[in-house]
Amino acid sequence: MSDQDKKNGKRPNNIGGQAVIEGVMMRGKRIYAMAVRNPAGGITVEKNEWGGIASKGIFKYPIFRGIAAFVDSLITGTKILMHSAEIAGEDWAEEDLSPFEKFLQDKFGDKINDILIYFSVTVSLILGMGLFFVLPVWLGNFFKTIVPVWGLGVIEGLIRIVIFLLYLFLISRMKEIKRVFQYHGAEHKTINCFESGKDLTVENVLPCTRLHKRCGTSFLLFVMIISMVVFFFVRTDTLVLRLLSRILLVPIVAGISYEVIRWAGKSDSKLVAAVSYPGLCLQKITTAEPDGSQIETAIAAMKGVLEDEAE
Repeated sequence: MSDQDKKNGKRPNNIGGQAVIEGVMMRGKRIYAMAVRNPAGGITVEKNEWGGIASKGIFKYPIFRGIAAFVDSLITGTKILMHSAEIAGEDWAEEDLSPFEKFLQDKFGDKINDILIYFSVTVSLILGMGLFFVLPVWLGNFFKTIVPVWGLGVIEGLIRIVIFLLYLFLISRMKEIKRVFQYHGAEHKTINCFESGKDLTVENVLPCTRLHKRCGTSFLLFVMIISMVVFFFVRTDTLVLRLLSRILLVPIVAGISYEVIRWAGKSDSKLVAAVSYPGLCLQKITTAEPDGSQIETAIAAMKGVLEDEAE
């Protein structure tokens, strides 16, 4: 942190978060705290160490640490999301098990939750790859007779961005997702309040912006844009080879995108402001103005982290 930031009362910006079912998860360097509004109206706070492969071996270095962060966020994020539904008393978390789930439970016992988490992550990855990488390549292939080979990567990138924007717009219309987006807004407002040096109170958090440069929405947009640049240099007029190259290069694209987000979160330069602007605009879709009770939940999660990582 610079001397000017200290003078202005600003705090280091190393805390991130995630909206969950009826709550917020905040993550520090070593632990995360999840605060969820329970059926009784109170706030349940749970803390745990943030595990995973990040900061181990080659995953301590640029690009590789972004790949590790992406994988860890998918697995741990899914686990936290599912557990938050249980705490919140969501009906779908209490439904009777299907015959297949009963079979898995009988066969694997207490390990069933971990199996379902990894299964959910695998399915999400397959669907995501299909929607945002395979489909654009297939659609872009229709243009191969009217654009040069290098232009196919650009066409695919534009199609990918359109699909991404359409996807965000459609899910934003869902009632359940709108409430999650409110908690997403509460998460950002609380982090912005903390980073500005103010006390964490509902009154101080409410006027803060719900947009943040290090948001996952901005990260995904960077993935879309950076993939267009990377794929521009990977040229082949064979459909199968293009599909294979896109899939294999996704981890590299994610790693580069992570470094860009990391850089943007540490600077207030005009260049960073320009680079971050499209992502901030997109967050107007993926966040919504929270109410006081949602902000209280986000504050509880933030304080849960600060109790163990006050530095």
